[in-house]
Amino acid sequence: MAIAVRSSRGGGSGGVGAGFRSLFSYRIFISALFSLLFIVTVSVLLTSRPPPTHHHSRLPSGANAYMHRTFLALNSDPLKTRLDLIYKQANDHITLVKTYAAYARKLKLENSKQLKMFDDLAKNFSDLTSKPSLFETDGNLDEDVLRQFEKEVKDRVKFARLMVAESKENYDNQLKIQKLKDTIFSVSESLGKAKKNGALASSIAAKSIPKSLHCLAMRLVEERISHPEKYKEESPTAEFEDPSLYHYAVFSDNVIAVSVVVRSVVKNAEEPWKHVFHVVTDRMNVAAMKVWFRMRPVEGGAHLEVKAVEDYSFLNSSYAPVLRQIESAKKQRFNFEKTTENVTKDGSNMKLKNPESMSMLNHLRFYLPEMYPKLHKILLLDDDVVVQKDLTGLWKIDLAGKVNGAVETCFGSFHRFSQYLNFTHPLIKERFNPKACAWAYGMNIFDLDAWRREKCTETYEEWQNLNEDRTLWKLDALPPGLITFYSLTKSLDKSWHVLGLGYNPSISMDEINNAAVIHYNGNMKPWLDIAMNQYKNLWTKYVDNDMEFVQMCNFGV
Repeated sequence: MAIAVRSSRGGGSGGVGAGFRSLFSYRIFISALFSLLFIVTVSVLLTSRPPPTHHHSRLPSGANAYMHRTFLALNSDPLKTRLDLIYKQANDHITLVKTYAAYARKLKLENSKQLKMFDDLAKNFSDLTSKPSLFETDGNLDEDVLRQFEKEVKDRVKFARLMVAESKENYDNQLKIQKLKDTIFSVSESLGKAKKNGALASSIAAKSIPKSLHCLAMRLVEERISHPEKYKEESPTAEFEDPSLYHYAVFSDNVIAVSVVVRSVVKNAEEPWKHVFHVVTDRMNVAAMKVWFRMRPVEGGAHLEVKAVEDYSFLNSSYAPVLRQIESAKKQRFNFEKTTENVTKDGSNMKLKNPESMSMLNHLRFYLPEMYPKLHKILLLDDDVVVQKDLTGLWKIDLAGKVNGAVETCFGSFHRFSQYLNFTHPLIKERFNPKACAWAYGMNIFDLDAWRREKCTETYEEWQNLNEDRTLWKLDALPPGLITFYSLTKSLDKSWHVLGLGYNPSISMDEINNAAVIHYNGNMKPWLDIAMNQYKNLWTKYVDNDMEFVQMCNFGV
């Protein structure tokens, strides 16, 4: 029994061992079979040769292209790899050129030279890559042919890159934006310089005495010297102090301009014999002014007197602070001597840097009650205005106790007190509103009784003394006028006085035709060659062309 049991155990163990050995042998067999199949497959792949004309007629793409290049590198000579890279470079540049051409079409540049060049270049690349086979009959590449092919491709690539570099700024938005900014900056600088140079040239033209005007003054003085008996001084008549008449004040050294103002008033007056003109000029021009109005008397029975500033003895530097400041400014050669230098730094100050601001004629307006003590009202007219309607209605306006009747010029933030006065100075800041509306000189009706009551001349002189160092305002007449008549000015209807004909070409002709007075304020005065043609005839029609000296001096009117 014991033997039988051992025999049974031994037999079981041997069966299990045999099974393991069979399984191991089967796995070895399967592994060997797969290894053999893999080796055979690789061997077949490595020994196979792709048809040369098919694969190199054009460059493959995608996964097939990758496999093709891999096997070509393993199973071909270096020339074939080189050819493949040449094809790839050519196709890359074809895509680039076509992209730029497509963008050019998108920008609607169909007719541009660049678009045509891009299209031609893309066609040349396509023709190049579709050339006949570079292989010889035995399937090998000819190195000389390949070198020539490579040279042609490189030439086209070089040309393509040059075209892209030249055209890049046309398609790169950032470059275009930067170039536009640079252009705007350059043009802005040029414009600023041109404006400053223009301001200087315009100022020189405006403040220079035209040859014809100089000629006229010389002819008139010559006439006075040649015939002194004709121009003896006459005693003043009662009309010059009669408050019941309509009195005008005109302060100027320009003979032809004053004559136009007077003629335009008289021709449009309903009762010209009731109008009285007080003309004041400087010592140099008083003789010429008197000869003119003696040779060409005022029409319609109107009355006119001509005086020099020096005839008013109370106007001296001890009484009038502005005279002291003017003399000081002239001694220091303030402003005008440095105009050429300063205008390039600040063209906006050119208005204040001229001889007019240093002339007492520009400041006589603050002494009207002292100059004409028996008058109640007087109308101040600048010499660059033209009157188109009867002005007697101004004397009928109720000024409601105020001193000055004037047309306001402010609109929006423009022509406010802040533009004329130095509001960084505490005296100005404490007493005035920077947003207060400014008004215009040129046509102002003054109530001289109210002026005397409000002591406006004293106010003016007080502020002139405070402005001795010119820190409150520049040497000009409007800023002290704004101060002197602050809260004492009545606003008139704008149709009484239209301004801007000496600088603004956009004024409506309807507005001009409806105006009682038009004002050529600005540098383009109507008697200058730089005057604006659309407005000039409104002034020239009042020039006395029958006056012999006007014809002799060739006034371009």
